[in-house]
Amino acid sequence: MYTIGQVAKFLGITRDTLKFYEEKELVKPQQDIENGYRKYNHFDIYDITTINFYREMDIEIKKIQELRKSKSVDGIQSLLEEKEQDILEEIEYKRLLLKKLQKVKEDCKKVKQFLGEYTLKEMKPLEIKGELEHFTDYDEYEILRKKTDRLKQAVTLTSLRRVIRFNEEGIIGEKFIIVSNVEDNHQEIEGEILSHLKCLYTVIEDGRWSTGGKNIDHTVEDRLRKAVVEKGYEFLGLVYVNILLTTYEEGLERIFLEIYAPIK
Repeated sequence: MYTIGQVAKFLGITRDTLKFYEEKELVKPQQDIENGYRKYNHFDIYDITTINFYREMDIEIKKIQELRKSKSVDGIQSLLEEKEQDILEEIEYKRLLLKKLQKVKEDCKKVKQFLGEYTLKEMKPLEIKGELEHFTDYDEYEILRKKTDRLKQAVTLTSLRRVIRFNEEGIIGEKFIIVSNVEDNHQEIEGEILSHLKCLYTVIEDGRWSTGGKNIDHTVEDRLRKAVVEKGYEFLGLVYVNILLTTYEEGLERIFLEIYAPIK
């Protein structure tokens, strides 16, 4: 027979863990009536190592309790297959999370490289998944949850593109479309594909920290027009804007916007 301290030491677990297993009726050591000390025999130790084995596979305590009561080989196999599916789904989630993190790192590089600069760049193909009247139409956000490549349940605005139409006199209209990258979409394409091989590209800063909350549309438009003239191009009358990165300074948001202006 072994004491709780001895079992904890040679199995490499804590006394609290052993007491927890006992509370959950996963192991039932004998208890000395006179001094209350627990005594573990080799069957108890076998139970504890079995419990630890399943816990290492992240099997829930409730499931292990079911195993302790009765579980055929088929039942165990079914339990493990269920856990296997959970792990595969978690791996897929982690893969997507890693991809998102890597993209944000690339977006940080874009801010450093292109903020205030104007260059030629292709706008890679996007699938149009839906449309909002405006990003403040919160009652329509359900479509963002359904149509975008979200990680879990959070509503994000990174899949929105503001489409601005303009002519020589200025801005004549706008809309907000919900998009996904075609190369990232493993499902069948259902929506319209949007792409432009030749765009004037830049990154600008918006948000209360830099603008005081003022609308900067006309300032951005003027700068784009000036850059187009200097480079000898001609606008197609469209500008696509999306949120590249959001950070904070002195409690106020700094929003970095990515601008694609198709040219000819």
